[in-house]
Amino acid sequence: MSALARYFVRSNREVAGYDKVPTPLTRALEAEGIAVHYREDADEIPVAFRQPEGTLVIYTPAVPATHSELAFFRKGGYEVAKRSQVLGMISRASRCLAVAGTHGKTTTSCILAHLLREAGLEVMAFLGGVSEDFGSNFLMEGTEFSVVEADEYDRSFLYLEPDIACVTSMDADHLDIYGDDATLKATFGEFAAKVRPGGVLVVRNGLPLEGLTYGIDDDAAYSIRNLRTEDGAYRFDIHTPTRVFESVRFSKPGRHNLLNGLAAFTMAVQVAEQPDRLVKAMGSFKGVERRFSYKIKTEQGIFIDDYAHHPTEIDAVCDAIREMHPGKDILAVFQPHLFSRTRDFGPEFARSLSRFDTIWLLEIYPAREDPIEGIDSQWLLDQIENPRKRLIKKSELIPEITRENPQILLTIGAGDIGLEVDPIKEALSCAS
Repeated sequence: MSALARYFVRSNREVAGYDKVPTPLTRALEAEGIAVHYREDADEIPVAFRQPEGTLVIYTPAVPATHSELAFFRKGGYEVAKRSQVLGMISRASRCLAVAGTHGKTTTSCILAHLLREAGLEVMAFLGGVSEDFGSNFLMEGTEFSVVEADEYDRSFLYLEPDIACVTSMDADHLDIYGDDATLKATFGEFAAKVRPGGVLVVRNGLPLEGLTYGIDDDAAYSIRNLRTEDGAYRFDIHTPTRVFESVRFSKPGRHNLLNGLAAFTMAVQVAEQPDRLVKAMGSFKGVERRFSYKIKTEQGIFIDDYAHHPTEIDAVCDAIREMHPGKDILAVFQPHLFSRTRDFGPEFARSLSRFDTIWLLEIYPAREDPIEGIDSQWLLDQIENPRKRLIKKSELIPEITRENPQILLTIGAGDIGLEVDPIKEALSCAS
């Protein structure tokens, strides 16, 4: 939503909005001239937006249908559209590159936007995270190409009509929307069919979709080979149907991030006239906030923050830490996201979280949901097979972490645990 708000500001439109609580992101929007209010009340809507004529109202499915301001706009005859509908309208006027998948789409989209910009293309990007390369979740350096995250939640990605699309993964998720895994996968098939005539579908090798494959496999059309680590980064060759790009450098840890980088490269090389510039750009990619972000990396200790909120993502983060920091003890602090997701994947979460040396659980972050009887963090904790486990309150985090003094601290989750990261970093820095 904030990326769309920034787009309309850059397009010389007046923008205002509501959010439930202030965050660093909403404060940044306010500093950019956007009026943001935090009390759900139609009287809070600025006067300039009280006429239906010339006013577009955009909402996200995270806002309940009972929201009083949304009801005000609907009853008042305003033009009201979902975020995904508006994103579809904007991207349709450009050559759209859309990244879909239950995991990896934010990182892949950020890498792709970075690659296209470094290749000299005129690109705008709507991202689900803050790129460390341009310090925002929105990029606008032209409108010929657009990079968008194709979000499967609420079937939002079906509003897109990409020229080049990518599917990174199709693991079961959002079962509150889809009901079962088969329906989710069928909807990804619908998204794949949205690619414009003459376009390209890029698919991670092994997924049940027909397209241009990529993977760390010799049988993929675009493959990583001769993989090794060098000076704290990966080095590898990329084999394509027409040539080999040798000694590509990429610094983000984890095989999942390697795949994200290869997916972005495979998409970018379809449109870049000077593909060698893409190789250089792969090496200069900095990362995405809250995606395996090193907050502290010293001989005294390491603090990593990640957005992982699904068992597959937690496994990927754990694998990456074990690969990059073998033998070190890991304390993981996890905030489950959504009651329904916790219920649907309880045993899988328990297995993934049991892999850490110590695991602390915060209470479930509800986001858009009401509580589900019998589903809470204690229920999840009881399933974790690890003697070093406990529930913890946010108010206890900093004193308990500093007392524990872990070799590696990992904070994970898609809720408001992200707001605790900077205070934790400051406390650890002062204690060292």
